[in-house]
Amino acid sequence: MNITRWGARLSGDRRRSVPAARMQDRTDTFTLREALAHAPALVAVTRGPNHELSYVNEAYRAVFGPRRPGAPARDILPELVDQGLLALMDDVYRTGRSRAVRARRVDHRATAYPGMPAGERRHGYYTFVCTPVRAEGTDTRRPVRGVLVFAVDVTDQVQATDRLRASERRHRRAALTLQRSLLPQKLEDPDELRISARYLPGGADAAVGGDWYDVIPLGGGRTAVVIGDVMGRGMRAAAVMGQLRTAVRAYARLDLPPHEVLRLLDGLAAEIDAAQIATCVYAVYDPSDAALTYATAGHLPPLVRDPEGRVRRLDDALGPPLGTGATWPPMARGTPLEPGSTVVFYTDGLVERRGEDLDHGIDRLAGALAASVGAPDAVRDRLLAHMRLPVAHDDDVALLVVHLPRHEGRAATLFRTASLDLLGGNEAASRARAFTSGVLASWQVGEELRESGALAVSEFVANALTHGAAPLRLRLRRTDRRLIVEVADADDHVPRHRRAAIDDENGRGVAIVASIADAWGSRLTGAGKTVWCEFRL
Repeated sequence: MNITRWGARLSGDRRRSVPAARMQDRTDTFTLREALAHAPALVAVTRGPNHELSYVNEAYRAVFGPRRPGAPARDILPELVDQGLLALMDDVYRTGRSRAVRARRVDHRATAYPGMPAGERRHGYYTFVCTPVRAEGTDTRRPVRGVLVFAVDVTDQVQATDRLRASERRHRRAALTLQRSLLPQKLEDPDELRISARYLPGGADAAVGGDWYDVIPLGGGRTAVVIGDVMGRGMRAAAVMGQLRTAVRAYARLDLPPHEVLRLLDGLAAEIDAAQIATCVYAVYDPSDAALTYATAGHLPPLVRDPEGRVRRLDDALGPPLGTGATWPPMARGTPLEPGSTVVFYTDGLVERRGEDLDHGIDRLAGALAASVGAPDAVRDRLLAHMRLPVAHDDDVALLVVHLPRHEGRAATLFRTASLDLLGGNEAASRARAFTSGVLASWQVGEELRESGALAVSEFVANALTHGAAPLRLRLRRTDRRLIVEVADADDHVPRHRRAAIDDENGRGVAIVASIADAWGSRLTGAGKTVWCEFRL
């Protein structure tokens, strides 16, 4: 583009004598000046290293007001100065390469008036392109004589993008609210365990994931811990997660072994959505056995840190993911937990990284766990800090830390266990009552609670002698909050709470226990069943 031609024709100086062929730069019937004058884009042309103004079109004047040609841009084009375009124009003039800045906010000064409130001042968004003007054509070897500034109104696009982003933020807030409402609002606080959890949503979009966890008291001092991950993202994944979590709590009330709970969940997951696959770990801690029983459905293995700092994976109870319809069921396994041990449950978002082997991520987590001591909250925070989640991580993270504290000093006197094998016939009931009264007196339990405990033992033992099978075993356990009574026998028929008729000779034992205890229940074991009740201290 010939800068001399621009200077003669577009500056408005008509006194120069320039040949008509040089004055005209026609397409067919319009001069270049006429074409640019009617262009909807904002156009300004400068010349020389000082960017002296040569021309502005009507659209430019409508937005910024009239401009006097011949003055340097820094003096006559303050709007370009405000946008930081002078340095960009210098670079274009020096290098001969076009540059652009996108979606800059611009105040429409031509429509403003003195004293206009800021809230009423019109503005828009423009994308500015600065391109070199060369002498005689577009050959890049020719010297640059000026700069053409071309601004396109993108206000509608910017506003549409802002509305879309605001909608996405609202959608994400709603999705996160839904998901967090489906997670436990407050973790259960078992007598024997100390637990801490953290959920971190992934990414900045509105598609939340299906990670979840729960802690479920089973009664009799036992606690279920569950963590899972529904594959995929979005409202559907969160909704499926909520249904599975609700189902787990319902199945947990049946006090089934972990692998049986996962088998029921597998069938339910297929019914909810055959195309949706989920993984899960279900574990139960029993303080009577000081053991953790667990089963896994396609989920990453929990990690156990013993009091000496050794960490091992619980990867010997693997089963297929939920909802796959696999023919082989998950199997349950057990591991002893010593006082001072810590168990970590987690989802893949914590350990999975692009381009990195998954086992490497689990090993890094295991190494961090080996060096982490203290309360569960502190261990949780150290693990998250060590794993260094990417700022833009796109997968949700759920982390559950379970600690079995070591009871020392006064706490050791509050957590006590005593057991008795019941041999013989009907005289076993009287021995059980005497044993219970003596143990509870030594534990300094109040007289009223001693009487209630002895009555519950009497009814349970009498029921086992009548309807159960040998061998029988009585176990008493005290925590800092409750007294727990358990009677185990070799029969697998569990008692039911029913209303006995006036002339019935039996059937009242369970009803009596239910009326005096705060909770009671029964569960099947590998050797029969256990019936239990508990009293709050």
